[in-house]
Amino acid sequence: MQAQARKWTRKNLQYTAKPAMAHVCGILPSAMDAQLQALDAARWLAPEEITPPPLAPQRELATAPAAGEQWLDGTFTDRGRTLTYKLYLPPQLHQAQPRPMVVMLHGCTQDAQDFAAGTQMNVQARAQGVMVLYPEQSERDNPKKCWNWFTPQNQQRDRGEPAVLAALTLSIAASQPVDRARIYVAGLSAGGAMADILGSTYPELFAAVGVHSGLPRGCATNVMSALTIMKIGCPAHTESTVSDPMPPTIVFHGDADSTVHVSNGIAIVDAALQARGVQDTEALPTEGQSAQGQNYSQTVYRDSAGRAIVEYWQLHGAGHAWSGGNQEASYTDPAGVDASAQMLRFFLENPQRH
Repeated sequence: MQAQARKWTRKNLQYTAKPAMAHVCGILPSAMDAQLQALDAARWLAPEEITPPPLAPQRELATAPAAGEQWLDGTFTDRGRTLTYKLYLPPQLHQAQPRPMVVMLHGCTQDAQDFAAGTQMNVQARAQGVMVLYPEQSERDNPKKCWNWFTPQNQQRDRGEPAVLAALTLSIAASQPVDRARIYVAGLSAGGAMADILGSTYPELFAAVGVHSGLPRGCATNVMSALTIMKIGCPAHTESTVSDPMPPTIVFHGDADSTVHVSNGIAIVDAALQARGVQDTEALPTEGQSAQGQNYSQTVYRDSAGRAIVEYWQLHGAGHAWSGGNQEASYTDPAGVDASAQMLRFFLENPQRH
């Protein structure tokens, strides 16, 4: 089948694919196929081109809590699977009303501590009185510590990793003073892909979703198709195969990302808009610049009531890294706009509405 070049038609989300090769999800061009067949595909998925820097010892903001706050380790077992996690509790938690909570999903080769240090989400959460939960993928379940977003059993409700992560979230919400209307999920790369899955499979649990440099649910069915999608995006015929409800969604993606193509971020935005029945074709990007000089385009989509329910931040010249993060951790870009601050702002603007 001769694939056709495609074009995103939303006014401010236009992207024309390079001349398309004959392929569908799961079937790779012969040159790529020959190369990938040499890999242990069933047990491999991680960014190919980026080697993260060594982890710095004892990052202050992730490992040395301020007075009154806590940085806890825990384990959780569900359906025969055990996850470790870290949990950030802000100061004076016991004196407050129920607090919001953000579930943060790390990318491949990362762990909870590295991700907390890199995103600095605990710093943002401290100021807002927000709890932050960092589940950690095990090397047993993926040698590169990637969330397995690319297999069908991990893209469905009540199955695989989404079920375990949802159960962990509910367990923490039952043991801590969590505001059930303000539970959110965010992630980077493979973690961003899993955040997108959790939002669409558990919309009654997660009030809003943040995806940084991630991939859309429903495109990949195995490692081979995942690698294709990472490089060139999801084929048009699979983009609308998932139609579950989707909470408000904020997406960050660098347009120079050579690990996960920027068209994946655009596809997540488009799917979120379709899931909510939003056809805001008049939304136009606002151009801006971070304090460190990196340019971005921010587009805000609103529902019929005027609420901002989808945001897209295209980071100009940025690669595969958390925007505005701490350079001592892996996969961070300190030159960019502060994605953690913007995600938390968006989250708190969107409590669960039933």
